[in-house]
Amino acid sequence: MTDATPTTAASPAADPASPNGAMRAVVLQEPGRITIEDVPRPGEPGPGEVRIAMHTVGICGSDVHYYTHGAIGDFVLEAPMILGHEGSGTVIAVGEGVAHLAPGDRVCMEPGIPDARSRAAREGMYNVDPAVRFWATPPYDGCLAEEVVHPAEYTYALPEALSFAEGALIEPFAVGMQAATKARLRPGDIAAVVGCGTIGIMTAIAALNGGASRVYVSDLAPEKLALIDGISGLIPVDASREDLGERVRQDTGGWGPQAVFEASGAAGSYASIWDVPAPGGVLVVVGMPARPVSFDTTKAQVRELRIETVFRYANVYQKAVDLAAGEGVDLGRFVTQTFPVEEAVAVFERGAQGRPTDTKLQLTFADIAAG
Repeated sequence: MTDATPTTAASPAADPASPNGAMRAVVLQEPGRITIEDVPRPGEPGPGEVRIAMHTVGICGSDVHYYTHGAIGDFVLEAPMILGHEGSGTVIAVGEGVAHLAPGDRVCMEPGIPDARSRAAREGMYNVDPAVRFWATPPYDGCLAEEVVHPAEYTYALPEALSFAEGALIEPFAVGMQAATKARLRPGDIAAVVGCGTIGIMTAIAALNGGASRVYVSDLAPEKLALIDGISGLIPVDASREDLGERVRQDTGGWGPQAVFEASGAAGSYASIWDVPAPGGVLVVVGMPARPVSFDTTKAQVRELRIETVFRYANVYQKAVDLAAGEGVDLGRFVTQTFPVEEAVAVFERGAQGRPTDTKLQLTFADIAAG
């Protein structure tokens, strides 16, 4: 791990007998090997920072990918790293100048910290700042530790309506919010989502609440589609039995959806996805294929399709919190199971299995038996 940023725990290689004592953290030592280590606590918050006792942390697909492969694109694990970037907890101390948070506040945290002086940040696109420090992305540690220190500017109070488990789901929900925002949805639009994993579901819910009258969600696994049963406005499409584009065109007089979101990251979906959007519609690329995919320029041009891409999120986190706290969104139903942090190794092994019935696995530092 690295001590290059004050927002995460220090390295296990450091002296655990520091004045602040030691704490537990889930550490990826190398591909295929996770340990629970005693590491030094992060210390007191500086100006504009808050110290947070972590409660719940979700296991993201990227965490699992680092566990199984040790790299995502150019981000390569070269030293032990604390995992986790989907977190919620309780503020236990605030630094100088922090006025909107106080000890005892329940919070969730936006895990990417840009350089506020960078051009990307000044342009309002801080998510693409090359200098961004993102939890659990080499060389920066994540939040699967008992405590973290984090900028208050990227720490958000949880309304009473949201549990810690739901607070930890705000991070993937923010990805869906970014996707819906990039689509520029208009009231009554029809949307379609390819992929019914966590990000696909979060995107569908965001699109539905962003103006879409209904959202078709396709997947090859009926177990995943069963997760959205009963949500008004979401229509499951079993991709093993019917074509998404044909289904939506059938229901729209041959026109198709105004917005299509590719949320599976499967390279194979690009063979037919250019036929799905309605003329003048938009394709929003949310999932990241593991290899380059082909772009059918002609099909996109003759129907004047617009193409948008999503990399994490920017300026949507508070909106995600507010929307998730409303009556129209129930993020808690997508938490498959929460485990004590002591079971982290087994939980990551399970995550690597890719069970279709697992939407979101979470770890908690709280006493589950105590309720």
